[in-house]
This record gives sequence, C-alpha cells and structure tokens, in this order.
Amino acid sequence: MEPRQRTFWQAFGPGVLFAGAAVGVSHLVQSTRAGASFGFALAGVVVVANLAKYPAFRFGPEYAAATGTSLLEGYRRRGRWALALYAALTVGTMFTVQAAVTIVTAGLAKVLFGLDASAGAIAAALTAVCAGLLAAGRYRWLDRIGKWVVAVLTVSTVAATALALGRIDWGAVPFWPDRRLVEPASLAFVAALIGWMPSAIDVAVWQSLWTLARERDTGHRPTRGESLLDFHIGYIGTAVLALCFVTLGAAVMYGRGVAFASTAGGFAAQVIALYTDMLGEWAEPIIGAAAFSVMFSTTLTVVDGFPRALSVLVERFRGPEAPGSAGEGRDARGVYWAALAVLGVGSVVIIYRFLADLKALVDLATILSFLTAPVLAWLNHRCITGAEVPEEARPSRALAAASWAGIAFLAGAALLYLYVRFA
Repeated sequence: MEPRQRTFWQAFGPGVLFAGAAVGVSHLVQSTRAGASFGFALAGVVVVANLAKYPAFRFGPEYAAATGTSLLEGYRRRGRWALALYAALTVGTMFTVQAAVTIVTAGLAKVLFGLDASAGAIAAALTAVCAGLLAAGRYRWLDRIGKWVVAVLTVSTVAATALALGRIDWGAVPFWPDRRLVEPASLAFVAALIGWMPSAIDVAVWQSLWTLARERDTGHRPTRGESLLDFHIGYIGTAVLALCFVTLGAAVMYGRGVAFASTAGGFAAQVIALYTDMLGEWAEPIIGAAAFSVMFSTTLTVVDGFPRALSVLVERFRGPEAPGSAGEGRDARGVYWAALAVLGVGSVVIIYRFLADLKALVDLATILSFLTAPVLAWLNHRCITGAEVPEEARPSRALAAASWAGIAFLAGAALLYLYVRFA
C-alpha cells in the first residue's frame, strides 16, 4: 500500500460515524414517509436540505484538521455566549433526539428477536448496552462497529432500490409538489424532514471530536485533504441513501392505502417489508439484521455524541483547548458518564410519554433540530473563518457564499414554519 493511501486509511472513520449517526431515523422513517406520502415530490427537498447543510457539516472536521482542536474550542474563541448558546440548544434537543433513535431501534429489536417486553423496556436495555460498549472500547469500538453496519445496510439498500425501480408506476407517482404541501400538517412534515436531513447540525461538533479521537487512536494527524475525503465519503453516501429510501417508500407504499404504524414495533415490521417485497422472503432475516444494526449504530453514536460534546463543553468553559488533546481534560471522563446517565434517564422518560405515537415523537425531535439548525450553521461559519484557522484552510469565496446561502435557507424555512404554526 502506498504511503499516501496508508495515511488516508488512518484518517478514515469519522465520516463513516457521521453516516452511522445520519442513516437512521432521518432515512428509515422520514425519507420513507416522504416517498410513501408524496411520491417523488419531496425528493427535491431532500437534495436541497443536503446542499444547504453541507458547509455547516463540512466545517466541523475541517476545523479540527486545520487547528488540531474541536469545534467547541472555536465556539469558545467566539465568546462564552457561544458556548452557552450551544449548551442551551443541546440540552433542549438531546432527550428527544436520543428517545427517537432508541425507540425505533427498540422496535426493530422487538420484531427481529421476537421479544415480549415493551418497546420502552427494550429501549432502556439498549441504552445500557451502548453504555457498556463505550465503557469497554470508547472510540475504537464505535469506529469499527459503525464501519461494518453502514457497509451492510448500504449494499442491501442500493440493491433493494434497484429492484424497486421496476415496480414504480411512473405515470402515477408525482414528481412535483401539489396543493397538499401548503397545508399546515404537510409543512410540519417538511420541517421535520429537513430537521434531520441528513442529520441534525449538532453532529458537526461530534465529527470534529471524532476526528481528534481518531487522531489519538491512530497517532496520525490527518491532513485537511484526508479529512475532507473522509467527510465526503460519508456525506455523499448519506445523501444517496436518503434518495434510495424515498424511492422505496414511493415504490412500495405510495397510492396503496398503506399507513405508517403508530408504534415502534409496527413501524419496524413495515421497514423490513420494504426490503422483502423487493428482494424476497429469503432476505427477511438478513435485512432485519441490517436495519437493526444500522439503527443500533445510530443509537450508539448518539449515546456517545451528546455526552462527549457536553464533557468537552464543560472543559471549554474552564479554559482553552490544547491542540492534539482531543478536547478532553482530566475531569472530562467523569462529566461524560454523568451526562450519559442523565441522557439515558431523560430519554427513557420521553419514550414512555410517546410510547403509543412514534410519529409524534420523531416529528418533535426533528422539528426541534430544524429550528436550531440556522443558529448552529452560523456558529460553524464564524469558526471556520476565525483568525485561528490558517488562511489556506479557510473557505473559498464560493464555499463561503454557499454557507451564507444555506444559513439563509434554513433561517427562512424556520421562520416560515413558525409563521404557519402560530399565525
């Protein structure tokens, strides 16, 4: 293997973790619902959301590669107000985010393994299992599990989508929005779809931390080019998979009177049926395992992501971050586990509140992320253009313009939603 290739493989990983965090509820639930309810009319929304958020997500690993510090150090340099704002946005969304991904994973586990326990009890057990895995392996296990499950689901999803193309009634499936999209309920769903498409912008902070953790794990500091290649593999892959799930929803469920189940177990059975309808009954155990694995990967990355970010956040309130430290100070591990415990308990409480209405929980979590997106995107833009970033690592004029355009789109969409919702 050439030295250049070898160093890239040492840097490869945070982009896959991004895919593992993204290809979950936003894809299995929201993208499939988009295709099932509107055909291909919302495919353009999926594409625009990915384009609008691209700069904000890119700036996370890019900032880490350029400065050797996390994006939270960038927030600290902007002022303690930026750290306080991030803390408020994180605490305001983390319980619903964790609850949404865990309950979908629990539903898949219930169907796949034939469990008799309630989805809430399974969700609590899954959170405990994730905590155990992170205690044993920290970043290393997170990285290896993520790579395998994302690869398996990607292959199976692309195969199912290719077979689904022949079953679509192209003359009956709409490609353009109609009057339904001006209805408040439809606009609320569009907001929810954008909120986690491809993921919540919080993940940019996580990816900067994962980039530093990968560096510490391998002993190799990635170049800016290596970090961006890793990022693009994960980001473009998640965008393609989102369109695959829209296609599956349109092929199997659109115009056939199939309504999404309101419980996690019922929805999980429908997701597995999307694949078996295309690939055949023989594929059911394989697809069930793949769908559960990717949702488990999402749950695992979220269980790690919020506590990791909060532990480093506490350190940044105390002082600056030393380059190469992965953002963690001597007390970070204690804060990490305390935050994980609070996150687990809070998310389980929310799960039991919404146990009978999966869609309401998912929409609540995604809309909260949708409303906070423009603020986080703006903060990320401020960081990558800061004085601490070398001139050659700052965005070009075209990328900076794209970043401002994305911020404007996200802010305008949020204001439109608030106007329709409350006015």
